[in-house]
Amino acid sequence: MKRIILFIAVTLISASSFGQLLKPVKWSYASKKINETEAVLLIKATIDDGWHIYSQTVPENGPQPTAFSFSSSKAYQLKGKTQAPNPVVKHDQTFDMEVGYYKKSVVFQQRVKLVERSPTVKGTLTYMVCNDLQCLPPEEVAFSIPVK
Repeated sequence: MKRIILFIAVTLISASSFGQLLKPVKWSYASKKINETEAVLLIKATIDDGWHIYSQTVPENGPQPTAFSFSSSKAYQLKGKTQAPNPVVKHDQTFDMEVGYYKKSVVFQQRVKLVERSPTVKGTLTYMVCNDLQCLPPEEVAFSIPVK
């Protein structure tokens, strides 16, 4: 009986340790009205130490760039492209090319023209996160940002 209990305990501990997924990037969202007809969306990535995500523009055959897709709506219109601070540009050994990336945190900004008073902007973002040893598969994250 003790062996059965020990076997079950070891099996559960092993299964739970395999079930832990790496999530080195946390996303947060906010909006800020500039005036009655315009707002800026703030999309922040907080990146664990030792990891980085790639900029919105990378060379062909490189890593997955960070990309944003906004749902179309009659409540708002996008103004221009999603903006970001200048990335760190270095040679990436994994891809054997110069690439731009962000460490620790980065805030992406998207301006919107408000057609309705308080719309909710929805969309998805795609990104890839790497460290010096590995890259995780590209991930797509849905977001919903109320503009108040």
